[in-house]
Amino acid sequence: MSDERKVFSYPGKKKNVTWDGRLCIHVGECTRASGELFVGGRKPLCQPDLADPEEVFEVVDRCPTGALSVTNKDGGEESSTIDSNSIVVSNNGPLYVRGSLDIDGAASDMPGVQSRAALCRCGKSENKPFCDNSHEESEFRDRGAIGESGPGSEADGGQLSIKKAPSGPLLISGDVTLFTGSGREAWRGSKTALCRCGESKKKPFCDGSHRAAGFEAD
Repeated sequence: MSDERKVFSYPGKKKNVTWDGRLCIHVGECTRASGELFVGGRKPLCQPDLADPEEVFEVVDRCPTGALSVTNKDGGEESSTIDSNSIVVSNNGPLYVRGSLDIDGAASDMPGVQSRAALCRCGKSENKPFCDNSHEESEFRDRGAIGESGPGSEADGGQLSIKKAPSGPLLISGDVTLFTGSGREAWRGSKTALCRCGESKKKPFCDGSHRAAGFEAD
């Protein structure tokens, strides 16, 4: 396992921050945050005691992949304040999911993905269902437009289940709002299938193209 895929802990007097290289795709929400909590090029990169406890959690909660997580010094896990489920279909990139998440394939030692995750939609990731930035090398192209409004839903919250259909789409179950890559609230519903092979002509939705493409994934 390469160094960038290891899990590192940054202990503080009140809160501990953990970085999980299995999930990080270097979006930079942490190192671009103002203040001294994360400073690029510094060792250690993260120093929890240089920020207020509330700021530590707020900055960590910005991480869109779940690579960052926080525990209190007494060992209690900090829970996210996210009260609705959303999926952003990013410009030429992954599905950024936030909410109360139950993701098929998430390891038990990945606490961050209970509320935030970046899911592969180009079909090339070696870390499915999570994104590993393979869309960049494979030159995946989709701007994140959504042409349907969905059936609607009565609520925004509750658990969002994300299951992997074998060699098929991501099966979404639970109230959720989909946003386009440009930020428009576009689709609302409680059940859909999202493409993860990269070949659908109806992105972000599955149209069965994975079969003709010979897509294989667990």
